[in-house]
Amino acid sequence: MPMIAHVNIWWGILGLTPLILYFVLILCNVDVLPATLICVLIGAVLTHQSLLTLGDAVAHAMTSFLALVGLIIMLGRGLGEVLTETRVTHTLVHKIIYGIGVDTEKKAMTGIMVSVLVVVGLLGTLAGGNAIIAPIIVPIAAAVGLSRSSVAIMFQTAGEEALILGPFTPPVITLLGLTHITYPEMLWKVAIPISCVTFTTSWFVLQRVQRATRNKPEAQYKTDKDIETFVPTAKEKRTTWIFILLFIALVVYGLLTKASTSYIIVIMLGLSVVIGLIGGLKLNQTFKSVIKGMASNVWLFLLFLLLEPFLNFVEQAGGYAALTRIMQPLVNLGGKAMVVVSAGVLGAFGFSGAAVAVLKMLNDMFHPMVVRYSISMFAWSVALVVATRVTNFVHPGANMFSSMGFAESKDLKSMFKNGIAIAVAQIAFLVIYAFLFV
Repeated sequence: MPMIAHVNIWWGILGLTPLILYFVLILCNVDVLPATLICVLIGAVLTHQSLLTLGDAVAHAMTSFLALVGLIIMLGRGLGEVLTETRVTHTLVHKIIYGIGVDTEKKAMTGIMVSVLVVVGLLGTLAGGNAIIAPIIVPIAAAVGLSRSSVAIMFQTAGEEALILGPFTPPVITLLGLTHITYPEMLWKVAIPISCVTFTTSWFVLQRVQRATRNKPEAQYKTDKDIETFVPTAKEKRTTWIFILLFIALVVYGLLTKASTSYIIVIMLGLSVVIGLIGGLKLNQTFKSVIKGMASNVWLFLLFLLLEPFLNFVEQAGGYAALTRIMQPLVNLGGKAMVVVSAGVLGAFGFSGAAVAVLKMLNDMFHPMVVRYSISMFAWSVALVVATRVTNFVHPGANMFSSMGFAESKDLKSMFKNGIAIAVAQIAFLVIYAFLFV
């Protein structure tokens, strides 16, 4: 693949064109897949690729870290389909809700958020997890008088944080691969602190929204229709307990042996087959469920194959080197902590779309500066996590609208109130963390 040996600042700025155009296309609501393809082609022109070398670049992407993450995401959706077919996810939610003993608004809020955390954290998909548990959650919320606006906020807030807490969610897998920190380190020094800030902030907003919408007819659920509440059978309970024990055992084994990212493929496939058979599915039914789940994420795998050459072309054109020189005044003004803050804010307000893609882009863009200034991987991880969470809270994207849809809410104003409050809290936390621990 041709390389540009010498890069001056002006040519480097030109090399940033694909990234700048990507921002513009995404902000104009162009779908992420065609937007990425357009930017790949522009990057190929800037780096003088031929049709042959462009094909080689895409083929090489098949062996990249992003392709591995894409495969894991698809397998995770396949496992999620098996857990749905065997009613494991339904049983988990039932145990959480009735284990807490829902008889007040605050108990219901706690039960709903814990349920979303567990299910979305296991499945690795906010929309997919909420789709499964919404039919169980909504009748319970209606019974205690929670408004649709409140339930929508809980679906998104808990779902977003589950994606940075679950051991095998796509953002977590990507973050660990990019920063090379361990999962326990990431959990205690990055994910849990950010989640505490988020839940504390959202809890206060949630109480205000519930008080404001509790008596509004348009925000109330209809309770006069007959809704069946899921009750797990003995077989479903047994399957769920086996899943929990196997899941914990496999995670602990992976941590003790310091297994690489590829170990997750064994976990996903192994759990799918074992739980499918124990849950009453035949072997061919189990694999059909896995394939059905995987098929829903083929587009994401294709996106990752295109993203790898896209980012490589930007680097070859000198874009990242130019970005380092452009940001030098900021570093001189605020020190290396400003690199961390700048990356987090840029990702939060300049990107939207697949979190894995945003993580990869930001890491590639700022990696030269992270290395040059010996920035702590924990501070850098906080920047990456805040960037991918805040963008979903302030941009009216799929996560926000799907949460509203499952909660049967049309109250976008309350979602923005919650999102803006969380964005302010997370960015404030990022600034403090960056200057204390960078």
